[in-house]
Amino acid sequence: MNLVKPLVLASQSPRRMSLLRQIGFQPLIVPSHIPEEFDSRQSPAENARSLALEKAKEVAGKFEDALIIGADTVVVLGEHLLAKPENASDAKRMLRLLSGKTHIVITAFALLDCPSGESVTEHETTGVTFRELPDEEIDMYVSGGSPMDKAGAYGIQDDYGAVFVSRINGCFYNVVGFPLSKFYTTLQKFQDHLMESRGYTYVKKD
Repeated sequence: MNLVKPLVLASQSPRRMSLLRQIGFQPLIVPSHIPEEFDSRQSPAENARSLALEKAKEVAGKFEDALIIGADTVVVLGEHLLAKPENASDAKRMLRLLSGKTHIVITAFALLDCPSGESVTEHETTGVTFRELPDEEIDMYVSGGSPMDKAGAYGIQDDYGAVFVSRINGCFYNVVGFPLSKFYTTLQKFQDHLMESRGYTYVKKD
């Protein structure tokens, strides 16, 4: 895909960067530092979409001409909304909650155009089933530090957390942290809109 302007990823997630590179993009990485706080009046998907847009908005102020990508992933189990664990004890608590159950992974993303301020948000939902996790496996996994930067305290790709998952229903890449197919088609439509409404022309992709 040709781009109308440079892409900027408002995230320091190595998984999101790797996935974007997988489909041929090389965005500039400028992490957002807004607190990931949830609004109890909103649904989990609404929270994720709101946070994704807020992350994009924070980074957008640093650029005059770019497309900013914000993203946020949450794990939902019943009434529990699980973001990144606060510490090792919190990570163990989350993994014990998920053990032997099916949870929902929601990843939302936002595209924000600079300088117009136009934006679009979308999200994807995937069901993930865990096998029963022995305490010693949870303790070993958490002691390695891997869960600390992941929603729900686990990773499914290139990570020991992959062996916790017995089944998924939906987009695999959504669980990794970025729903590639939905992002790609949304970016295409958003760029078409920008070209029609503002007369942008394509720039060569790096």
